[in-house]
Amino acid sequence: MGPLARHAMAFVLAGGRGSRLMELTDRRAKPAVYFGGKTRIIDFTLSNALNSGIRRLAVATQYKAHSLIRHLQRGWTFLRPERNESFDILPASQRVSEANWYLGTADAVYQNIDIIADYHPKYIVLLAGDHIYKMDYERMLQQHVTAGADVTVCSIAVPRLEATGFGVMKVDSAGRIVDFVEKPADPPAIPDRPDMALASMGIYVFDTEFLFDLLRRDAADTNSSHDFGKDLIPYIVKNGLAVAHRFERSCVRASTETLPYWRDVGTVDAYWEANIGLTEIVPALDLYDHDWPIWTHAEITPPAKFVHDMAGRRGEAISSLVSGGCIVSGAEVRGSLLFTGTHVHSYVTLEQAVVLPQVDIARGARLKKVVVDRGVRIPAGLVVGEDPVEDARRFRRTEAGVVLITQPMLDALP
Repeated sequence: MGPLARHAMAFVLAGGRGSRLMELTDRRAKPAVYFGGKTRIIDFTLSNALNSGIRRLAVATQYKAHSLIRHLQRGWTFLRPERNESFDILPASQRVSEANWYLGTADAVYQNIDIIADYHPKYIVLLAGDHIYKMDYERMLQQHVTAGADVTVCSIAVPRLEATGFGVMKVDSAGRIVDFVEKPADPPAIPDRPDMALASMGIYVFDTEFLFDLLRRDAADTNSSHDFGKDLIPYIVKNGLAVAHRFERSCVRASTETLPYWRDVGTVDAYWEANIGLTEIVPALDLYDHDWPIWTHAEITPPAKFVHDMAGRRGEAISSLVSGGCIVSGAEVRGSLLFTGTHVHSYVTLEQAVVLPQVDIARGARLKKVVVDRGVRIPAGLVVGEDPVEDARRFRRTEAGVVLITQPMLDALP
């Protein structure tokens, strides 16, 4: 069996609102949120497709899509039609009904059936655009074809009590899905691991023709919410052959990565934690793996620069990631991640800070356990992370004590 990825199209659902990321998604969709120093969340899914050998990519956008579309246009337009490659950005454009945007995940694909059909892909790899992970989709395609499945659903084992926010599946010994429940209050356990449940990662493989028939049937059903997890997958589980694919079988790991890595960075706490995790000596996610590069729009920037060398005013970064175009001027940066073009002025201390691009931090500020949104101007002497009550009064403070700082919050300060 040759590579199946050449006959597949990756269809990425990137309409996500991401409201649990609070103000980070006020102006951008969740897949467009920055991650890891120079990439955005969606780059991981798209890079997985590219590295797996898939050369036809489509991204369906909906909510606050401008910065996402701009990023895709700048960073992902190197695919060439003359090499049988394609890259389509598919905003909700009311193509099927003049009244409707994308009604659900299934409708987002249904409204673009004619565009997909033009490319004649044999398989559709349906992906969520808002998770951080490295995966070889070819291995999942091979299982799908070998099993003769109607749908193959990628699954990950999660602690049973944490599975209430996922689509959870019950499987038999052969890996066939016998039950699929969306966000259950009491998730079914994995047979051999009673404390774990098998959660859907929102990654599906279909034969294209089967999927089209399914979508047309669903579109005609007035009682459907037109969603894969709520409607289509349960329908196939009852009436066809749905098979679970275990993520650990296709997870891409560098030599230093011991456990399969998959994160839904959908809350401010999870987002902060995953970014700060990259500063560890041996992080759980290896961004330095040349065999599985994460593609992105790489801005042209000068190198990072560290200046001043006197007691109390030394430009230094310890256990930190500092991106291009940053200047650390007489400041101390510890266990932090600085995105492109950030300027940290003298006598500043940053600790466990995730600082998005183009931020300017004025003299004497002390910031600890923070996420600073793009383009923010931190005023001189601002102290965050030392007084929880004061932090919560002025900014967005999470239960875990992470403080999110945006420009409108600073502008509202007396």
